[in-house]
Amino acid sequence: MINDFSACLMLSCHNEKHLQKIPTLDAQCIMLNLEDGVSKEAKPKALELCCKYLELYKELDIMFVVRVNALDEGGLDEILKLNPYHPDAIRVAKIKTKEDVQTALDALSPQIKLHLSIETAQAWNNLATLRVHPRVTTFYLGVLDLFAELNLPQSIIKPTNSTMQYILSHFLVTSLSIGVKPVSFVFQEYKNLDIFQQWLELEKQMGYRAKGCISPTQVSLANAVFKQDNAELKKAKKIIELFEKQKSLGITGFSDEEFGFIDEPIYKGALAILDR
Repeated sequence: MINDFSACLMLSCHNEKHLQKIPTLDAQCIMLNLEDGVSKEAKPKALELCCKYLELYKELDIMFVVRVNALDEGGLDEILKLNPYHPDAIRVAKIKTKEDVQTALDALSPQIKLHLSIETAQAWNNLATLRVHPRVTTFYLGVLDLFAELNLPQSIIKPTNSTMQYILSHFLVTSLSIGVKPVSFVFQEYKNLDIFQQWLELEKQMGYRAKGCISPTQVSLANAVFKQDNAELKKAKKIIELFEKQKSLGITGFSDEEFGFIDEPIYKGALAILDR
């Protein structure tokens, strides 16, 4: 499954009614949750249901990611239990160091990707070092837990707040610089669609291409906002065609009436748009 989702829908595995609805959902990526939102008493049953539905839905064209608990809070055992059911990826909670990441990789079947929750102060400080292997493909920003560790008030989690914008920017640029897909935080007020839309527009403007979601309506909005613009794709393809034609003639910088000056950095930017 290609890691190109624009919305990842979180479903708690203790709620079988929600799991039964998966084939009807318009989501490219489903996050099967065993961590927050699942009580300690319900976790064993949730893990059983998770395995059951991974097997049941293995032919669906959906990316399945399982969010396990922290490694020292049952997550390691959950990974070992899940390996035979081959989810596309495992997301580990409360990661702190690259040693934690390596421990998770060592337990994980080789064909399964590793995703990380960035929600601790240590993970934030170590962010650029956490991609210890190419199988580490995706980071998720956990704002509420991170703010609690940093002693920051949740009241500043607003699209206009400069600290929040800095956190989003740093997370985005650092993740991309080490070859990891950054997924923006889950907005808990799922009925407040106006503010959710504001977050999406801000994140798209910043360069994000994916967001965590907790409702099908959020998924629909995220898909609509992050969907690649056809005009942008058309422009990128034309720039690539023009540059490669000129390069074959030994020219790597030239002016075009429609697109202005085109050189190798512009060409690479167009290639990046197609890669997305």
